[in-house]
Amino acid sequence: MLRHLCIYAGLLTLPAGLAARQDSDFAGYDSEQALAYSQAALNRPLADLQLQDTAGNPVSLSRYLGKPLVISLIYTSCYHTCPVLTQSLAQVTGVAREALGADSFSVITVGFDAPVDTPERMADYAAKQRITLPHWDFLAGNAAQIQTLTENLGFIFFPSPKGFDHLAQLTLVDADGRIFRQIYGATFQPPQLVEPLKALIYGGGDRLPLKVSDWINNFKLFCTVYDPRSGRYLFDYSVLASLLAGLASLGLVAVFIVHLWRRNRTRPGSV
Repeated sequence: MLRHLCIYAGLLTLPAGLAARQDSDFAGYDSEQALAYSQAALNRPLADLQLQDTAGNPVSLSRYLGKPLVISLIYTSCYHTCPVLTQSLAQVTGVAREALGADSFSVITVGFDAPVDTPERMADYAAKQRITLPHWDFLAGNAAQIQTLTENLGFIFFPSPKGFDHLAQLTLVDADGRIFRQIYGATFQPPQLVEPLKALIYGGGDRLPLKVSDWINNFKLFCTVYDPRSGRYLFDYSVLASLLAGLASLGLVAVFIVHLWRRNRTRPGSV
């Protein structure tokens, strides 16, 4: 296997505070340490860095707050796994937006090979990958910005003879700017991304529905299900019918109980 391929099955690790080191510095690190390093980023606030878009304009990461954000890190001179990851993300993003809404979340791809991954190189990478989906930006940064971002996200990479070895990782950030989920692998199935997105967009069902919109979101959360045969998310009306039937049954029981209570109240000698 070429050394520049993404590391996701046998994870490598990195000491806290360092983003890239020479190969000799990585002797003895194992997958458990790497996973712990990555997972330690969960619930961490996303660093408010100012990167550059493909036109060279400054873009603050805080502009993406208010809806979930998917962050992918690649390097543009990678000719194997990074394009595979990007294409897999594009396919799953299409499925997710079909199910959850075209503007329900944002995606950014950041080049971590500073200073090689310039705005121009990121634009060329996006064009070669034929990524034209809305709400998906390709960003570049200087070495200090990239080190801060990769440390913040728990993303691991280091130089190798063929380019870079790096963790194949997507990071999902919630609408408030906290790291919510890490997704691993150069390729992945739609539920790996769509299910946590559903929880973020529809509220996760962690509170009682108080408004009509809350009820609607809960229905969407439980009734939008993945169909492996089509590779798409569908609204399962049978789940909705089951929920409504259950509510109707509870309503009938309540009516029956109230009826018995009223009848007993009207009997002679009842208290």
